[in-house]
Amino acid sequence: MLVKWIRCGVLDRARFDQGQRGWAALRSQPGFRGQGGGWSRAQPGVAHLFAFWDERGSYDAFMAGPHDGIAAAQEGTFEMLAVRLFEHRLDVKVGFEPRFDDVDLLRVALCKVRPDRIDHFTSMQERVWNPAMAGSPGMLRGVFGQGTGSDFLVLSMWDSATEHGKYREGSVARLSDRAELDSDVLSVAGDVVDVMQAWTV
Repeated sequence: MLVKWIRCGVLDRARFDQGQRGWAALRSQPGFRGQGGGWSRAQPGVAHLFAFWDERGSYDAFMAGPHDGIAAAQEGTFEMLAVRLFEHRLDVKVGFEPRFDDVDLLRVALCKVRPDRIDHFTSMQERVWNPAMAGSPGMLRGVFGQGTGSDFLVLSMWDSATEHGKYREGSVARLSDRAELDSDVLSVAGDVVDVMQAWTV
């Protein structure tokens, strides 16, 4: 499965929001599995979107065909667009499905991993982080993916900001130490996203 992460600096929220609803046309595209997103809690005017495809070929065919016509509705509504692609490596909770209908909050992390620590980092994701998140009340599902070089995505879906807050307060520092995170990564950047259900495809 291919995961696409889009980050936009939005100039006109109302027009961007309206244009986002036009992506419902994705439903008819071969290989498309789902899309959703919302607004950053930390950065006003920043929108995050996540799209899921069966494989790279289906995605490339869409980009070469209908993409530009759908995207035209949002022209001029944003000033910055950053796109990253990741190949699915692990489910964060067994049986991941690219659904957003029951999701209130997304937590996204981009980890730049030391090249000589990729195997250890991946192992710790599977053995330490994933079980801890999967066992947290309110964590619905998530995906761990690998991008270009040593970039990794961790995306988790939560049913409430309250439950995500409890997990962060109670577990993150302890798990970071246990997983030797500081030894594995060069940097970790992320965001917390309030899901807009109207954007779900």
